[in-house]
Amino acid sequence: MTGDRTIHETEKAVRAKLGGTPVAYEQMAAVSNIYRAAAAVRQHFENSVLRGAELTWTSFVVLYVVWIWGEMETRYVAEEAGISKGTLTGVARTLMGRGLLERRGHPEDGRLVLLRLTDEGERMMNEVFPAFNAEEAFVTEGLTDAECETLADLLRKIVVRTEEKGDDRRQNLLNGAPPPPRRSGRKPRPAA
Repeated sequence: MTGDRTIHETEKAVRAKLGGTPVAYEQMAAVSNIYRAAAAVRQHFENSVLRGAELTWTSFVVLYVVWIWGEMETRYVAEEAGISKGTLTGVARTLMGRGLLERRGHPEDGRLVLLRLTDEGERMMNEVFPAFNAEEAFVTEGLTDAECETLADLLRKIVVRTEEKGDDRRQNLLNGAPPPPRRSGRKPRPAA
């Protein structure tokens, strides 16, 4: 068995496996294909344009956020990049080590940290972004401009729905309890 399945093979296998189980197939296919498309695009970018710049997807997104918005608090960089503050700490440390990003204390609140691009970071983004955008054009080449716009609008609706209604839905699913801590999937270690 190979792990390299097409979308059509996967959807057919899911229907066969679930049989008569009541499932919202169209919605399941939409969400599954969002994930598959995101993973395929990320892998393509990391193995092409970002590889040459020695950037991961996450490090590029952090640089992009600070490049677009300018100097900002770390908590907002993490939020905009869709990563945890802990993940940002490691990514920022790597980017600072490469001379692309710098941090400084907040002028009004010493507990807060600001991030901004260095001149070298600005130069890299001015160089890498056009190549990144060329790959955006490559991966969407099979779509018309109107289809790209429709796709962006549809995905935006999903993001807005999740942002506006997600917290209420999670509270409902958890019966008001706080979410349990995340686990890696590994079995817990036995108590010593």
